[in-house]
Amino acid sequence: MTHERRLKAYEVEMPIRAGRDRVWEAVTKPPVLHRWFGWDYVGLGAEIQQIFVKAVTKVAREKRMGWADGSYLEIVADGAGSVVRAVREGPAATGPDHFDAIEEGWKAFLVQLRFLLEHHPPGVRRTIYLTGESTGREALGLADTDWQRVGARVAWTVDPDGHLVVAAGNRPLDSATTNAVQVIVSTYGLSDAEFATCRDGWAKRWSATAENTKVTVAGSPDPA
Repeated sequence: MTHERRLKAYEVEMPIRAGRDRVWEAVTKPPVLHRWFGWDYVGLGAEIQQIFVKAVTKVAREKRMGWADGSYLEIVADGAGSVVRAVREGPAATGPDHFDAIEEGWKAFLVQLRFLLEHHPPGVRRTIYLTGESTGREALGLADTDWQRVGARVAWTVDPDGHLVVAAGNRPLDSATTNAVQVIVSTYGLSDAEFATCRDGWAKRWSATAENTKVTVAGSPDPA
């Protein structure tokens, strides 16, 4: 007997203070996608091409794009702004609290998209991607600022240097159980020396917080 693998249904919504045309450009143009999607590593350009160019079906008139697994991304007008919705329809194969990496990824990445479109950070985006094993509470202690939650597993803040920081855990961030945690620090417009200082500072704090840590920046291999 074979068992059909059923994907989790989800719906992630992110309001953005930007018009539909501007948001559509940000999710369809690779140069703009590089300024918010994912994190820097050797394969980011190929990943963007695969997801947003090769494997996608776009309906520009409806500001909607879809993929073979039945998931889609759409941009809905909301007054002078927009709401971006990442959806995978279908019967719930698992409970609503079940971890789904793609669902949580959309939560993190749409925060990054909103930051770009609402704050207009100048200069080239360069990221620091921190992975390891920690508790969510310890990860949130990396930045002594107010964190905003996007569901139970994702939170974001802007650190005192103006960098967007997004933390995500495989378990809820309030859990006291050690689990896989990821942190994306998005910097914009830093010189090479400034970025190196920023990277080293985050790496030092992360190694003191988590176990089995990795630090991934542009030029690094896939951290998976």
